[in-house]
Amino acid sequence: MLLTPRALLLLLFTAPLLALGALAPLMVYVGIGYLLLVVAMIAADRALSPKPQQFTLTRQNDARLSLGAENRVVVRVENNSRRAVRAMARDEFPPQFRADKIFLDARAQQHENARAIPFLFKPRIPVELLYHVNPPRRGDYQFGDLNLRWWGVLGLVIRQARFPARAPVKVYPNLLDIRKYELQARKGMLQEIGLRQARMLGSGTEFERLREYQLDDEFRKIDWKATARRGKPVTREFETEKSQTVMCLLDAGRLMRPPVNDAANQTGHALAKIDYSINAVLMLAYVAALRGDRVGLLTFADEVTNYLAPRAGRGQFYKMLALLYAVESQPVESDYVRAFSYLGAKHKKRSLIVIFSDIATGIAANTLVRQLAPLSPRHLVLLVAISDPTIVQLASQIPRDSASVYERAVAEQLVDERTLILETLRQRGVLTLDVPANQLTVAVVNKYLELKARGRI
Repeated sequence: MLLTPRALLLLLFTAPLLALGALAPLMVYVGIGYLLLVVAMIAADRALSPKPQQFTLTRQNDARLSLGAENRVVVRVENNSRRAVRAMARDEFPPQFRADKIFLDARAQQHENARAIPFLFKPRIPVELLYHVNPPRRGDYQFGDLNLRWWGVLGLVIRQARFPARAPVKVYPNLLDIRKYELQARKGMLQEIGLRQARMLGSGTEFERLREYQLDDEFRKIDWKATARRGKPVTREFETEKSQTVMCLLDAGRLMRPPVNDAANQTGHALAKIDYSINAVLMLAYVAALRGDRVGLLTFADEVTNYLAPRAGRGQFYKMLALLYAVESQPVESDYVRAFSYLGAKHKKRSLIVIFSDIATGIAANTLVRQLAPLSPRHLVLLVAISDPTIVQLASQIPRDSASVYERAVAEQLVDERTLILETLRQRGVLTLDVPANQLTVAVVNKYLELKARGRI
């Protein structure tokens, strides 16, 4: 139990009364009586205030939190007493997390923008307090207990209690974007999140039926044997293939370890390149599964770490989610030769091969170019890389001193080398996608929809 400033002032007022006792002995008895009265009021206030067992506190949050997103957490407080009380609830979220509403945090005083806001909890009327947490990395974490501090009826005492609410929580790749995609798809508003509606173009390869010739039909579609039998022009109609194979290759080597300072990321944490790539892989797998395509996954660093054969359906997406949950980048050089050889041995059907890696210079770049080129005749290969906004900014800055001149020169050289490597890959039949981190997911899905609509897969 704590005393409020009001109670402390009332107690301090006893001092002048006792001091007056030096002039009038009767004031000593008045001071003692006043002190006893204040103490009695404090005791009465404590007795009248609700007991801890008269409150119910629960926490509501997703069992799977998303990395790089604001995750909603609700603290539900119910006052089961007969009196309305003014109180504050505080949650003990994992110390690694960052919260946007600090006034619910038990460590509120450690932050500059901390502000404790008491709420009025009326009897039998639940109150839900909302805040968001931003995890810094994937993995296992644990929420602590819930704390409640409430004022007495007379405003003289403050009581507080801890309510057991410890619970483990797992931080997965960003699932909120997938839920947002599903919601926007149902509303037909995918353009609002940057995705384009793609029409299926092309004639397809699977025979569907014969029909009468129409004026806008191509001559190469005429079935001359059927035309001879029926005595009038007959056209072959083909159905565009709806079920293709998409194979995602995720590089987990040293190039994917550096964090990316993304200005669009409001979480306060710089996510690594591999985290952005994992989010893009999952969104691509989800969209492809909705369109009936088979999706597979291969992760590698200096050796192949995981392989998931292509399958269709949402079950495959959840398998990929469970697998990618534990994938971390390694401080080793990626072995493209081993990864692509393993893929060639395991997977031979023509597919869209989406490789999530980054562009290096020197021997690593030459190895990547040599290994990607042989894949393009058999498969449709797409290399996805994350551009570094810091290097791009340095390459375009106005030099102000000798240090900035050297920085710009080095940055321009890196940008030119990267552009040359991408152009070399394009000349050898490899599609490339080089975008900032905050545009990666949308760019990958749009490219997939575009290739599928054109019948390139």
